[in-house]
Amino acid sequence: MTAHAVRTGVWFIGARGSVATTATAGCAAIAAGLHPATGMVTETPPFADSGLPPLTSLVFGGHDTLDCPLPKRAEALAAGGVLPHGLPSAVRAELTAADTEIRPGGPHPGDTRTDEELVAAFAADLTDFARRHDLARTVVINVASTEPAPAEDDTRLPASSLYAAAALRAGCPYANFTPSTGLRSPRLQDAVDTCGLPHAGRDGKTGQTLLRSVLAPMFVQRALPVRAWSGTNLLGGGDGAALADPAAAAAKNAGKERVLADTLGAAPEGEVHIDDVPAMGDWKTAWDHIAFDGFLGSRMILQTIWQGCDSALAAPLVLDLARLLARAHEAGLTGPRPELGFYFKDPDGGPAALSEQYAELLAFAGQLRAAR
Repeated sequence: MTAHAVRTGVWFIGARGSVATTATAGCAAIAAGLHPATGMVTETPPFADSGLPPLTSLVFGGHDTLDCPLPKRAEALAAGGVLPHGLPSAVRAELTAADTEIRPGGPHPGDTRTDEELVAAFAADLTDFARRHDLARTVVINVASTEPAPAEDDTRLPASSLYAAAALRAGCPYANFTPSTGLRSPRLQDAVDTCGLPHAGRDGKTGQTLLRSVLAPMFVQRALPVRAWSGTNLLGGGDGAALADPAAAAAKNAGKERVLADTLGAAPEGEVHIDDVPAMGDWKTAWDHIAFDGFLGSRMILQTIWQGCDSALAAPLVLDLARLLARAHEAGLTGPRPELGFYFKDPDGGPAALSEQYAELLAFAGQLRAAR
């Protein structure tokens, strides 16, 4: 293939969900010049010469257990104000093309296939996708609903780990944008250690935790002890329904608390509560209440409110990750990429503060540039 013909696959786990639909529609809109690349860090000047695959070269597919076609899902998102009015019609051809590349996920209720059979089937889907589209490589990104953490006595791999294992078997770089287990299962450790592929993080950092990774270092740097840090999330849509399960919510909150513990040295008092409010649709409100000590013991409080659309916050980040991991793979980089901690609540090592993570990301862009 000539350089201009090289194409890169982006395979979403949860390909008919809000995040994947928004990312697929958004990529098409940006590539066509219909909208600017707002929120895409990889479209800023520091990444201009890093050899990232152009947005026009990305080919989308994925796994999902739902059967709602992408054009219809995009129309629902536009009706809810997530996508601009008229965009689903403008990029219908691209959404339809991506929808034809979505394969049934699993395991479904009553599915009698073993873990090995499921992994083999998912890996075959990836291999077939790459072959039919003559792709240089495919990046697999998990954007499915949060699953509960597996119990110690579980004899089966969780679904997220089945998909992750399939990505490794098919030779695909992988990122887990959810709190689900993914590659972090002990049963996959040998495969992870020997895969020779770049992979990144767990649980995307889009809203409340993004603010925490900025504010927590401020308190440390100003020598202001934090006494308590409490939060509440109100959200609807698929995430709200999934996180109504206490076990799934606990998996989600672990990442939020980790940022504070890593930055402050210990987790402060306080918890994060997640409430499912179906009427909010794909929008969410996150509120934080921070109690801290000032000079001579004066008691102070900082409160923050973050209101936004999770899928619109996440979509540019998963496009960034797809491009960065594809380029890392092309450059021969392997293993966990702590340089991508900027995007995750639970990164593969590295600093916890956003400013330091951003500096590492810029250094990574320079490393990719030098490898051209």
